[in-house]
Amino acid sequence: MKVLEGSAAAEGALVRPVVTVGNFDGIHLGHQAILRTVVEQAKAVDGEAVVYTFHPHPRKVLRAGSAPGLLTTLDQKIELLELHGVDAVIVEPFTLDFAKTEAEVFIRECLHRRIAPVEVYVGYDFHFGRDRAGSMRLLTELGPRLGFAVTIIPEVTVDEGDVNSTRIRRLLADGLPEIAARMLGRAYAVRGHIARGDERGRTIGFPTANLDPESEVLPAPGVYAGRLRLLDAGEPGSGTELPVVTNVGHRPTFKDGAAVLAEAHVLDWSGDLYGRRVELSFSFRLREERRFDGVEALREQIARDADEARRRLQAD
Repeated sequence: MKVLEGSAAAEGALVRPVVTVGNFDGIHLGHQAILRTVVEQAKAVDGEAVVYTFHPHPRKVLRAGSAPGLLTTLDQKIELLELHGVDAVIVEPFTLDFAKTEAEVFIRECLHRRIAPVEVYVGYDFHFGRDRAGSMRLLTELGPRLGFAVTIIPEVTVDEGDVNSTRIRRLLADGLPEIAARMLGRAYAVRGHIARGDERGRTIGFPTANLDPESEVLPAPGVYAGRLRLLDAGEPGSGTELPVVTNVGHRPTFKDGAAVLAEAHVLDWSGDLYGRRVELSFSFRLREERRFDGVEALREQIARDADEARRRLQAD
């Protein structure tokens, strides 16, 4: 898959591009509906399926103090787009200067002149240009005059509600990863490196891999069953998946008011993961985080959590 830095780099680099434009945070079922259409249409016209997206997320630049955490890192997004059959991704550097681009200029210059799409597909809530002033009406009127068709893809619903990134973030904050997974089409996962902690888990018989997260959104404090996937070279090799039980929270048995941590205990495996880059998924929430009266009570509960995680993951 081609990854191009900005629309300027796309000029002359694409063959009969069928394009969708948006932020695509999460690559959820709504996004996937658009991607399926784009990929199918690109094949039908012997062209390339192209995603035109932005980095950083516009809200990070325009309203940094109120910008929500992102569900996917840029590399997660690119990998997921490739998994869904996209041929090329254009990653536009979003700056304050770029944000000043008027909506019609965006269509004429960035989209038409540089990318030269034969068709454009966008989601029902797509806005663009300076102050998000660009409307569907402008795009659908101007596109055909410039030589490309425009199609609006309707919303996708799950549990009688629209699938969108805001709703998924809310579900994760409420400790409901199973419902979030129904909207993502996969278990929610975060990325980062395994860092050294205080190694307290090792002393009670349950060593943990402590995540230094690259991702911005952790699920609500609690204990989860999921999987740890290795992303870099080493032993075990890249792509290896290991079942885990993960605690997200403040470790109240040992500390109060500490930063939120994600600590994963790998089930039925021993080895050194320090420094490895990993992806940690959250398939099921087993229980809330709570304080225990002592180490022995904590040890017994972790053993029960591990048994429950094995059972849930084997049945998954």
